[in-house]
Amino acid sequence: MNGTLRRRLGPFDAVVIGVGSMVGAGVFAVWAPAAAAAGSWLLLGLVIAGVVALCNATSSAQLAARHPESGGTYVYARERISPFWGHVAGWGFVVGKTASCAAMAMTAGAYLWPEQARWVATAAVVVILVVNLGGLERTVSVTRWLLIVALISLAIVVVSGVFARDATQVVTATPIDTGPIGVLRSAGLMFFAFAGYARIATLGEEVRDPEQTIPWAVPRALIGVLVLYLVVGGVAVWRVPAGALAISDAPLATVLDTSRFSGFAWVVDIGAGIACLGVLLNLIPGVSRTLLAMARRRELPRALATVDTRRQLPVVAEASVTLVVLVLVHTLTLTTSIAVSGVAVLTYYAITNAAAFRLTVDERRWPAVLPRIGLIGCVTLVLALPTGSLIGGVAVLAAGVIARQVSMRLSRS
Repeated sequence: MNGTLRRRLGPFDAVVIGVGSMVGAGVFAVWAPAAAAAGSWLLLGLVIAGVVALCNATSSAQLAARHPESGGTYVYARERISPFWGHVAGWGFVVGKTASCAAMAMTAGAYLWPEQARWVATAAVVVILVVNLGGLERTVSVTRWLLIVALISLAIVVVSGVFARDATQVVTATPIDTGPIGVLRSAGLMFFAFAGYARIATLGEEVRDPEQTIPWAVPRALIGVLVLYLVVGGVAVWRVPAGALAISDAPLATVLDTSRFSGFAWVVDIGAGIACLGVLLNLIPGVSRTLLAMARRRELPRALATVDTRRQLPVVAEASVTLVVLVLVHTLTLTTSIAVSGVAVLTYYAITNAAAFRLTVDERRWPAVLPRIGLIGCVTLVLALPTGSLIGGVAVLAAGVIARQVSMRLSRS
């Protein structure tokens, strides 16, 4: 049965979902490819990614306050620009975040049981579906505990880095020669570690007093995570040569290997796996709410708009997302998943900033220059990504647009 969702999330719950959606695979894995691109300028790439993310976050928060319903930028772009750009944004979010779900699940499997990574990922996705179908309050409660475990793991990394021995004892690495393009490419890769704050906006129909709660929660969640990443990244770069980070399968575990706490490297493995599960726990509901919004407007099968009256959840949409993620886990590689996600999600946020241009002076909560910086930043980071990733991501987005055009022509004939 179609219906509306119940508003049940307060300000603190919204911040927990935002932080829990960001502190995941990115902070444990993104340092290696980012270091390979930026070398010793890794932290500059992190700051650039954080600034672009902050601009995007303020645009998302302002728009969510004006349009407090499920769907995120799919809804904002429809209302502020056109239905076409709303579809591009919605499809970009669905593609990007579904790929992110697969990446998170595979990363969790790789850390928790490398020999059976895909089957661990499969089990994790199924368990996440069961938790989410128990209601959003359960999702928030479980997220809190998973986030605590992840933060403890990161705290151990930071403390061990402070008390590390001479980092040159770990590995002699060849210095990485880089330039501005390399720094921008690292920023584009590290954006993957930030792209979780929009989960608060996509759950706008389930937030109490969204006009106040969402603008309050989004920037606080993002700034808190940026500070955390700067601390962790700073310790990693300080103690481990960029060349060593670039070739490490578990870069934060390499930090522990330089310290007197090297015997606790297993804690990082467990913390990374649990953090990925925490992000996955919030990613799937975010994607399902966008499917719900698109189905309500008949741009996807109407069945996806079904809301269970007892649970007040979009159960068909959540189950559908879970099924697609399971297929991707067994067909794509981790690198491919991250690449497709990066192109699609940065496109989504570029449209978010473009929609924020249309806010009136009375509707704005932050200076109008921020969405302009965000739009330029998103386009720049997309273009800086590896050419193969860019072509693949654009092809998937184009396929969604073509399918929509064909569907509209058939419906009119």
